Amino acid sequence: MKYEQLAKDIIQNVGGKENVNSVVHCITRLRFKLKDEGKANTEVLKNMDGVVTVMKSGGQYQVVIGNHVPDVYKAVTTVGGFQAQGAVDEEEEDGKNQGAFNKFIDIISGIFTPVLGVLAASGMIKGFNALFLALGWLSDKSGTYQILNAVGDALFYFFPIFLGFTASKKFKGNQFIGMAIGAALVYPTLSGLTQGDPLYTLFEGTMFQSPVHITFLGIPVILMSYASSVIPIILAAYVGAKVEKWLAKVIPDVVKTFLVPFFTLLVVVPLTFIVIGPIATWAGQLIGQVTLWLINLSPVIAGLFLGALWQVFVIFGLHWGLVPIAINNMMVMGEDPILAIIFAASFAQTGAVLGVWLKTKDKKLKSLSIPAFISGLFGVTEPAIYGITLPKKKPFIISCIAAAVGGAIAAIFNSKNYILGGLGIFGFPNFISPKEGITMGLWGAVIAVIVAFILGFVLTYLFGLGKETTTEPSAPEKKKADQNPAGATGKKEVIASPFNGEVKPLAEIKDAAFASGALGKGVAIEPSEGKLFSPVSGTVSALFPTNHAIGITTDDGAEILIHIGMDTVQLEGKHFSAHTTQGVRVEKGQLLIEFNIAGIKAAGYPVTTPVVVTNHTQYEIVPGCENAVKVGDILLEVKAKSNSVAV
Repeated sequence: MKYEQLAKDIIQNVGGKENVNSVVHCITRLRFKLKDEGKANTEVLKNMDGVVTVMKSGGQYQVVIGNHVPDVYKAVTTVGGFQAQGAVDEEEEDGKNQGAFNKFIDIISGIFTPVLGVLAASGMIKGFNALFLALGWLSDKSGTYQILNAVGDALFYFFPIFLGFTASKKFKGNQFIGMAIGAALVYPTLSGLTQGDPLYTLFEGTMFQSPVHITFLGIPVILMSYASSVIPIILAAYVGAKVEKWLAKVIPDVVKTFLVPFFTLLVVVPLTFIVIGPIATWAGQLIGQVTLWLINLSPVIAGLFLGALWQVFVIFGLHWGLVPIAINNMMVMGEDPILAIIFAASFAQTGAVLGVWLKTKDKKLKSLSIPAFISGLFGVTEPAIYGITLPKKKPFIISCIAAAVGGAIAAIFNSKNYILGGLGIFGFPNFISPKEGITMGLWGAVIAVIVAFILGFVLTYLFGLGKETTTEPSAPEKKKADQNPAGATGKKEVIASPFNGEVKPLAEIKDAAFASGALGKGVAIEPSEGKLFSPVSGTVSALFPTNHAIGITTDDGAEILIHIGMDTVQLEGKHFSAHTTQGVRVEKGQLLIEFNIAGIKAAGYPVTTPVVVTNHTQYEIVPGCENAVKVGDILLEVKAKSNSVAV
C-alpha cells in the first residue's frame, strides 16, 4: 500500500491500536476516538511528513491529512484492523470515551451555545437601557423604558424555559417536555404562595433554613424563585430525559405519544420542586460565594491568571468550564467578576493585530489584519487569533501578557458584570450596576481596556515580528518580470466562484486548519444560495460520501477543495445532494452539489465555505474579487511557479 508506512506511524503515535476506540474520516482529516489522548504523541504527529496538523475537538483527536485522506484512511483501517469500528454510534461513543471533564465541557457548550446569541442581544438591550437611565435620558416610569426593559429582561426571567429546551435536546429528551418543566418553575401563581405565615420551617437554625408554605401529597415543598435560574432546570431536564427514556420502553406504542409526556411531567415536576430545585439552588449560591471568595482572596493574582489564560482557554474550549459559573453568578447574585476580569483580553488581542498591521511588510498579512482588527473591536477575535497572532506566536504571547495586565486592573477596581450582554465595544454597558448606576467598576473596565490595547499594540510593534523577509521583489526581479509577461514562468489559471454569496478572508473560518492555510490557500465564501457549480473544468478527484465536500483537479493540475460549512460531516449527508460522482470529468459552470442552507444552519452548523488550492506550494495565488460575488466571477488566479511541476 502506498500509505502503509504513514498509517503505521500514525497508529503508533496515537498510542497504538489498543488506544483507538474508533476512527472515521471526513474530507481532510482522520477523526480518532481515543481511550486516552495523553498517550498520543501530538508534536511527533504534527511534524510528520504526510500530516498537516493535529486538532482536538468535541472528544475527537483529529489528524489533518488533506485531500488524499480516503487513501490514508484505508491504509490505517487495514493496518490497524479497525474496519469493525466504522459502524460505531459516535454519540454513544462520545459518552463512553470522553473523560469526565471533556464530557462536562461538551454538555455545557451544547446547552448554552444555542442561546448565547439571543442572550447577548437581550443583555445589550438591558445594558443600553440602564445606560440611558443612568445618563438621565430616560425615566424608569416612562413607557419607552418599560418596553425596552421587558424586551431585554424577558429571556432572563424565563431562562429556565429556554434552557429546558436546549438541555433536553442535549440529553436526548423531548424538548417540549423540557420547556414545560421550565415553565412550571417560573409559573407566576406559585410565587404568590410565599406570602403570609409559613406552615412550618425546615432546617431551622442552619444555613439551609427554609419556610414551608405548601405541601404536595403531604410532602413539604420549599418554594424558591427559579426565575433566571440555571442549575435547577439543567438537572431537572437530565432527570426528565432519563424518566422519559424508561417510560418509552414500557408504555405501548399506541398510547406512547401522550402517556410518555403525561407521566414524565407528573413525576419530574413535583420531584423538581421537592428535591432537585432546592438542592440545585443552594449549590448555585454556594458556587457563587466560593467564586467571589477566591477572587477576593487575591484580586491581582486572579486577574493576572484569568486574563493571561483566557484566550488559551477559548482555543481549547476550556472556557466552557467558567462561562456557566459566570452565568450562574449573574442569575443568582446579580453580578459576576469572571467575565469582567477577562473583558480586556479581546482588546489586547486587537491591539496586537494593530501592531502587526502597521509593522509588517507582508502584503497578505497586512490585508488579513484589517478585517481581523475590525472584528476584534466588536469582540470577535477568532480571525485575529487563528489567522494572525497564533501563527506568528510572539504577537499571541504578547496579547496574553497585555490581557493579564488588563485583568489585574479590572480586579483591582472590583469591576463586575451585571448582565451577559454585548462583546467588544458593546460590552461596556454590562458594567453598569442596576442599583448604583455608573461606578468605579465601569471606569476600571475602561482603564483596563485602554491599557491592554495600548500594551498589546506597542509590544507587538516593537518586538512581535522580529526581522521579516519582505515579499516585495528586488529591482532585478522586477525588471525580469517586466521582460517576461504572464505565462513566462507558468500558465495562469482562473478559478471562478462556485457560489453566489459574499467573499471572506480564509482567516475568518472557525477552524484552525483552514484558517491558518494549512489545508490550502484561497478564500472563504458565505453562500446565499444552496447550489455549488464547478469553478473550473477538470476531474472530480474526491467526493465525500456525505456530499458536503468535493475536490477537483483542473486540466492543468491545480487541486481545488471546496468544503461546504464547518464540521458538516456530522450531518451524515442530510441536507446535501450531489449531481456528480468521483472520477468523472466536469465542465466549468456545471451544477455539482445542492444543499439546504436553512436546514444546515438550523442543525447548528455554519455554511461559510473555504475554496482552497491544496497544492498551493506549486502556485502563485492571487484573490480575484472581494465582497459580493456571483457564480462565474473570477475568485482566484493561480499561476504555476517556474520551479514547480503540477501533478
